[in-house]
Amino acid sequence: MDYRYMDKYKKLGLNIAYYRKLRGFTQSYLAQLLQIDRTHIGNIELAATGVSLDVLFRLSDALEIPVHKLFFFDD
Repeated sequence: MDYRYMDKYKKLGLNIAYYRKLRGFTQSYLAQLLQIDRTHIGNIELAATGVSLDVLFRLSDALEIPVHKLFFFDD
């Protein structure tokens, strides 16, 4: 994870958390859908870890949103 982009990682994490909550999903439930550990979802939302494209694509599928919405940062 390149820390020069920390602000963007944080915004991505906030978007993931927003859409997760909008769907009424807990971190545990979303992690179960994605077949990853719940702590990984938490770390992504907190920008404590990077995220692979595979996980991003699975996130967009599980949240039923286009992947580009995860990258829309309302500055």
